[in-house]
Amino acid sequence: MKSSLKLALIFWVLVHPGTLQAQSGDEPVKPNLILILADDLGYGDVGAYSSKQIPTLNIDRLAGEGILFTNGYVSSPVCSPSRAGLMTGKNAVTFGYCDNLSPTQPGYDPEFAGLPLTEKTLAERLKPLGYTSSIVGKWHLGELAKFAPVKRGFDEFWGYLAGAHDYFNAKSDGTGVEGPILCSYKTPGSISYLTDDIGNECVDFISRHKKKPFFLYASFGAPHSPMQATEDDLKRFAHIENPLRRTYCAMVYRLDQNVGKIMAALRKDGIECNTVVVFMSDNGGPAVAPISNGSINAPLRGQKTTLLEGGIRVPYLLKWPAKLKGGRTINETVSALDICPTFVALAGGSFEEKGSDVGVNLIPFITGETDTPPHPSLRWSYTIANAIREGDWKLIQLPDRMPMLYNLAEDVAEKNDVSSQNPERSKTLLKNLGIWEVHLPHPVFREPADWRLRHLKFYDATYQLSQPD
Repeated sequence: MKSSLKLALIFWVLVHPGTLQAQSGDEPVKPNLILILADDLGYGDVGAYSSKQIPTLNIDRLAGEGILFTNGYVSSPVCSPSRAGLMTGKNAVTFGYCDNLSPTQPGYDPEFAGLPLTEKTLAERLKPLGYTSSIVGKWHLGELAKFAPVKRGFDEFWGYLAGAHDYFNAKSDGTGVEGPILCSYKTPGSISYLTDDIGNECVDFISRHKKKPFFLYASFGAPHSPMQATEDDLKRFAHIENPLRRTYCAMVYRLDQNVGKIMAALRKDGIECNTVVVFMSDNGGPAVAPISNGSINAPLRGQKTTLLEGGIRVPYLLKWPAKLKGGRTINETVSALDICPTFVALAGGSFEEKGSDVGVNLIPFITGETDTPPHPSLRWSYTIANAIREGDWKLIQLPDRMPMLYNLAEDVAEKNDVSSQNPERSKTLLKNLGIWEVHLPHPVFREPADWRLRHLKFYDATYQLSQPD
């Protein structure tokens, strides 16, 4: 009998090396850290957030085994400043990173078109703490050499510097979305389908660095334009009549498959238990023409480029089996800015930045060590709009109308402006927002002026407020 038990234990160790490591007390104190970022994903377009149309079993499994935040926000409704906030833990407008990267505008110096060198990235904070860091996929924080990921703390980079890339074609001498795939540690081959390639490179990184603490920034391009899906995935959604929506669903499905690929790699290598995985989108989905990718942010109104909920509230999941009980939903307001200080704290470091425009370590709040809400107040500024949320109340300021006030607890779709019924609250929020805005520094670069006219129209657009069957 003893011999049989001994053989069974040996077999278990061979198949699950990480499990015995955890049981014997030899598991590294420092967890591995993975940030999986979708690009332009609609708030309700995954099953865990009410999608009925797109099977996202792997993302849903993350939600079921981890923490689901219903009030998770990004710091900007567009890609580049949102990512600047993610990488620094600071609202990017506080260091002049206000707009999306675009062609240099008159009066601005292209040397400043990127994440300021004065700002410290998450990878730079983790390096002295013993972490190997990699970004796989989209960077979008500056294309000059000085802004490159390997100059900003990352040990490895496979991907592209700009805001979008073709899913099937990458040319060594190409430009625009068909530009080359860059790699710091090998000669990159041709791409098959970009979402799959990003997933494969993430798995390869995990395999090569599984024995020491690592930070993996899995920065997917999907479902950002160009809207391109594989034929097999398009067939899966052939029943959807709208071709744009069909392609979008296929792209989100393929994204989900590669999230599953990353999680399977962690399980295979026996390190899933002590790996912290965060999944989120960089902003809301662009849901109406002329920028629509077919996404639906329902039940939220608004979209990418707006400070309505559909532009800044995103799917936000966190899983850490070793320390956090899963299967929970948290309704308190949290921010993408919290990822940086949370990861730094888990790595054994300290995040010295303080103030209302920086992130906080979420772990004490999740575990119940503190019951202080992470963010009693959040503020946003993007081109033509400013917004503030305090508790359930949110005020949006636009240049062509009186400020709009919403009670998000009663009106998550922001259909009913209640500013006239609550003049004192409106006045207080507007004052708090104004005091904040006048203290912001001058932008280091700007978008073209005519883009602002388009952004303004999106506040009056009609949005679908229910998920399709």
